[in-house]
Amino acid sequence: MLKKFIGESAFKLAGWQYQVEPNILENKQVIVGFEHTSMMDAILSLALFQIYDIKIHTLIKKELFKGPLKPILEKVGGIPVDRKSNKDIVSQMVELFDQNEHFNLVIAPEATRAKTGEARKPIRTGFWHIAKAANVPIVLMYANSQTKQGGIFGKIYPTDLDHDMALIQQLYKEHVGLDIVIPEPKTTQSNT
Repeated sequence: MLKKFIGESAFKLAGWQYQVEPNILENKQVIVGFEHTSMMDAILSLALFQIYDIKIHTLIKKELFKGPLKPILEKVGGIPVDRKSNKDIVSQMVELFDQNEHFNLVIAPEATRAKTGEARKPIRTGFWHIAKAANVPIVLMYANSQTKQGGIFGKIYPTDLDHDMALIQQLYKEHVGLDIVIPEPKTTQSNT
């Protein structure tokens, strides 16, 4: 109850509202969030997870897991990632999904932020590759700083990268009015 109270208080103090569609969350999923425009998005996301008593994990570069910061990062579900490791990040995450009965990996994909006046770049698709390889759904979370609303509103099961990116773009536009930029579809070229 205390966690829920703290989470709800964070939303009230920030002047934000949240909504979570019932029955979206499963035992295992990759949760992605758009738009990531400030640290407030991260704080409110953590508050939302507290309200719904959802234990989350997120990728953090291993160099930060030193000294007094290490126990704090571990407490908030940080997973140290060694980008120089022989084992790629997708394989590392698949192992964690396989080893745990409940596992929520939260990712704010790169390229969701842009400085004022800059064109946003297409989102990075690592989250899709992790979800596809782990055979788990991608849950869609949002934070709209203009309307001060956030929450969880949908999910997809990864099948085809280009199709799924277009679907994610469409869902964010239709349900929460957010425009996200997706990568150009891959075209196959013939050697003939």
